[in-house]
Amino acid sequence: MAADTGNEDTGDGIEEVRELITRARVVLWDFDGPICRLFAGHPAHEVADGLVEWLEGRGLRGLLRESERESPDPHVVLHAVDRRHPGSDLLAELEERLTQEELKATSTAMPTAWADPLIRTLVARKLRLAITTNNSPQAATAYLASRGLTSCFAPHIYGRSRELCLLKPHPHCLNRALRAMGSAPDTALMIGDAPSDFEAAGEAGVPFLGYARNERKEKMLREAGATVVVNSLGTVLKAVREL
Repeated sequence: MAADTGNEDTGDGIEEVRELITRARVVLWDFDGPICRLFAGHPAHEVADGLVEWLEGRGLRGLLRESERESPDPHVVLHAVDRRHPGSDLLAELEERLTQEELKATSTAMPTAWADPLIRTLVARKLRLAITTNNSPQAATAYLASRGLTSCFAPHIYGRSRELCLLKPHPHCLNRALRAMGSAPDTALMIGDAPSDFEAAGEAGVPFLGYARNERKEKMLREAGATVVVNSLGTVLKAVREL
């Protein structure tokens, strides 16, 4: 699928972006959002509904509250089962089903505007990159391969395991990346689009750059405390090219 359209945002905030980029030696990327819209062609609400139907087919309708059954976010369903049956075979099978749905979604994912050239430009400028995501690392790996971006990140792809308590906002995947890359937190930068990314970066001591593709996303990030938020990765690309 072609890249999401978008104008290169070069307005307010570029100085703050340039300052963050100048200090960074390592860039930690969230996956679904800053790099692509994973569920653009395979909607997340349909995935969530499928997980609920699978549980109901096993006679487990009562396992979920009504709000959890109706949530459009498959991670809500996954976390609900984790709270009630942590470490269970049921949870493992549900997580695997979600992984397979994420892998299916990679074929119709929508690349985020300016993400591919920004990734390649950062690598050309000798910055090292990692994926730190709550999605399956298999899905992230498959998507990067489809865009010819594997070498920009491999082997530093850190995603969801079955220890769901370690998903963001827990800083576990960020800390794994920092340790593996031998990077101090203050020489890294996290690019994320959700409050959980901002919170995880804060816990890990990593500076944060928010990406918000719409006003709702920006409002959520700013209410969480993020101070540097861009509406287009074109702003970040421009800042990098001007270094």
